[in-house]
Amino acid sequence: MLPNLDRPHRRRILLRAAVATAVLAANPKWLRAQPAVTLRVGYQKSASLFVLQKAQGTLEKRLAALGAGVQWVEFPAGPQLLEGLNVGSVDVGYVGEAPPIFAQAAGANFTYIGHDPASPTAEAIVVPKDSALKSVAELKGRKVALNKGSNVHYLLVKLLEKHGLKYADIQPVFLAPADARAAFERSAVDAWAIWDPFLAAAEKQLGARILADGRGVVDNFNYYLAERGFVGRNPKVIQALFDDLTDRGRWLKSHVDEAAAVIAPLQGLDPEVVKRSIQRYEFNVTPLTPDIAARQQRIADAFHGLKLIPKPIRIADAVPARGAF
Repeated sequence: MLPNLDRPHRRRILLRAAVATAVLAANPKWLRAQPAVTLRVGYQKSASLFVLQKAQGTLEKRLAALGAGVQWVEFPAGPQLLEGLNVGSVDVGYVGEAPPIFAQAAGANFTYIGHDPASPTAEAIVVPKDSALKSVAELKGRKVALNKGSNVHYLLVKLLEKHGLKYADIQPVFLAPADARAAFERSAVDAWAIWDPFLAAAEKQLGARILADGRGVVDNFNYYLAERGFVGRNPKVIQALFDDLTDRGRWLKSHVDEAAAVIAPLQGLDPEVVKRSIQRYEFNVTPLTPDIAARQQRIADAFHGLKLIPKPIRIADAVPARGAF
């Protein structure tokens, strides 16, 4: 019954109800319950494992059992991803060593939820194939492109130190990967500090020559981070993400060619480039140990000493207690 309504008014209400019912019937997916929680995953092209999960839909399936959904949000590099995490655009992300240090110094409210093993060959300083430069020591006074606050920022610092140079001895040119490649191609910079898969693409497509990689200089760990409040509210969702990362990492390492073929279209790269890239990474997510946190602390201390961050930070403040999720 629709009391106290005149006949035309009742007719309009009934007509609208009929239309709504017809639309829902024609679109049954609208009738499905919306997920109680949506995990917003911040990823970048170098995050091959996240890209694999996105392509295969494995995380969506695992979270569906918890009544949760997934939203994938792409960023050009780690610092931009951390900005997204800090302003609440994403809940989790995957970055190199340096971005979380800069973010923590800026007051970002995140926590480390895991890391992958060291991959020192997955980042390097490259020069054009016809460059006269043969050593890092020859970079004195030269322009070096890099993404400010990224993992290669620390690589550059340590390689310069190894070869008797100071950070002030070179001219850093801060550019995101796509812009840095453009500058590299037109010889606007002398060298480029970059990570995979951009590194592999530069080698294969441009003939870029590696001046030095991270071996014997840096660890190049990669970290999984999450917004602290999200972890506290949704420990089962974080654990499901962790479990799926573990499963997909094992699968990737035993199916490199197949994984490269799956990942390549989403990264916009040739499968051979992707294969070269993923072979330089290790995929075996584990919680942070005191030793790993201490290594990250050394990077933070080095950045503070160079005045790259405005204040000292304690990595331990961003590491969750054991069994937190």
